[in-house]
Amino acid sequence: LAVIVALLRRSNNKAISGVTATYIYIMRGTPLLLQLMFIFFGFHFVPVIGYAFSRFQAIYIAFILNYTAYFAEIFRGGINSIDLGQYEAAKVLGMSKVFTFIKVILPQVIKNVLPAIGNEVITLVKDTSLVYILGASDILKAAKSVSNVYSAFSPYVLIALVYLAIVAVLTKLLSNIERRYNYYR
Repeated sequence: LAVIVALLRRSNNKAISGVTATYIYIMRGTPLLLQLMFIFFGFHFVPVIGYAFSRFQAIYIAFILNYTAYFAEIFRGGINSIDLGQYEAAKVLGMSKVFTFIKVILPQVIKNVLPAIGNEVITLVKDTSLVYILGASDILKAAKSVSNVYSAFSPYVLIALVYLAIVAVLTKLLSNIERRYNYYR
């Protein structure tokens, strides 16, 4: 989805590019917490929509909209980093624009943006703690329940360790993927 948004952002059509740029600006310029609250509490007040999302629908929509904008900018930067000679060489060889993008450009883009994608994935994992504000069950809510009963801080330490373990596994996985693509060579 983010690659499509990145391509729309790079469109020569000013209307498409402008709408996409506005979407990215709004998503990146407002806190995810505010987006979660707006989608859950505010969408049914919008006359055109008039639909109240469930907690989990609001969470999915907010995370998808927010992170698509961030990933789109990462991919746009990756696409812009590819030398124009790559496109010209593919055109000379008779490749279509779609084939050129999928087989020539996109593999290079993915290799170039892997570190930034990794950082954003780790941020996404940590941002899942924000769902607590909507009353959705997550590990932070469970820790608060235990803390309320036993008046202890230790559940929060345990949750921090769980997040650290998840991030450690993701970091190792992403490092292996980067090594596979020979990123540092």
